[in-house]
Amino acid sequence: MRHLDELSDKNLVDLCREGDTKAFEELYNRYWCKLYSSAFKRIRVREVAEEIVQELFTSLWLNREKLVIHTSFQNYLYSSVRYLVFAYFSKEYSRKSYEEFALGKVSIYDNSTEEVIALHDLGKNLDAELSHLPGRCRSVFELSRKQYKSNKEIASVLGISEKTVENQLTKALRILRVNLKYLTSLWLLIYTWL
Repeated sequence: MRHLDELSDKNLVDLCREGDTKAFEELYNRYWCKLYSSAFKRIRVREVAEEIVQELFTSLWLNREKLVIHTSFQNYLYSSVRYLVFAYFSKEYSRKSYEEFALGKVSIYDNSTEEVIALHDLGKNLDAELSHLPGRCRSVFELSRKQYKSNKEIASVLGISEKTVENQLTKALRILRVNLKYLTSLWLLIYTWL
């Protein structure tokens, strides 16, 4: 029998789906440091970077049986860390903004306030545009982008084909891209920063 460290990521993921804790441990050991470095590079807070990586691996283990990866496992992990970092910053900006507002400490010279407002406005505009999408289109988009479900999982939840899921996602993204075109530069700023 081959040693686990000789197996490919795909083989290890397949073993994880079957509940193999040793295969999961191998993936954990293989990627933990790299993912931590990626998160820390963006956040610069050791404990938060650790929490993000732990949250990712916990989620992987808990959802292992229904895990569907369309790219390489490594790309999947790095994308997941990027989303978790973005979610962390979004939550932190909202919390800090609220605290400053509640304490009356909002500084007119602080650029972070402008960034918080821009991010908040972006979220509000996105939510407003999402509410105008047709029902199924909105459901597919939210399951994909907010609950991080795969196309196969979405098809199963909604009782539609994967092709329909792809079509609905394409339609939603096209509508949002057109309706939120003026915010494209802000999105680019956020994603290049992360």
